[in-house]
Amino acid sequence: MNTEIQRLENIPLGFDIVDLMKRLHIRPTSRDAADFKAMTEDALAIAKPRAVFRVAEIGARSEKEVVIGGRKFTSRVLSVNLEKTAPVFPFVCTCGMELEEWGRAIDDMLWGFWAEGLKEEALRAALTTLQEHLRATYNPGHISTMSPGSLEDWPISQQKILFELLGNPPEVRLSDSMLMIPTKSVSGITFSTDADFESCQLCARENCPGRRAPYEESLYERAYCQAHV
Repeated sequence: MNTEIQRLENIPLGFDIVDLMKRLHIRPTSRDAADFKAMTEDALAIAKPRAVFRVAEIGARSEKEVVIGGRKFTSRVLSVNLEKTAPVFPFVCTCGMELEEWGRAIDDMLWGFWAEGLKEEALRAALTTLQEHLRATYNPGHISTMSPGSLEDWPISQQKILFELLGNPPEVRLSDSMLMIPTKSVSGITFSTDADFESCQLCARENCPGRRAPYEESLYERAYCQAHV
């Protein structure tokens, strides 16, 4: 199995204009609609979303630590989630620096909001392409993902270790506070699982716009309080 760092480029990208206008609250018959359509054409002409990943084996584990590809991560939830799975797929996906710089040059507040929506679509295309590639190439079955910073249990400071595991990919860089640039980027570890898992299930934050699953108050006690070594 190829454990080298791999890159997915030339990712197919198309914008569903009707759906995007609905989500961005643009009326189809308005002047804004014409401006937005022109913006999507500009974005499509330069967009280069990308994905970087590798296949990594799991090494030593303890209640709160797990070694992946020779790098030690500190997270009880991650260690338990990876108890019965191998290999795993560390990754980073991004909308691409081309769209990042294009968006920075827009000084109109409304147009800047639209640009963020287009960057999110490019990131979504990279994530979808990566997941399809993993399923087609490695047949991991049902998969879930955890990302540094998504839970207090796995702090964003661990982003540095994940990027080292990926060879510090030039496609995305980390700020001093471990935030990713381009801002529309996602990193994490994808793994096979028999049960559905979303970090949101362990997060009590209310009114989160990115929530993908309801908070389950008793889940941590049920699944992660006992030793799993």
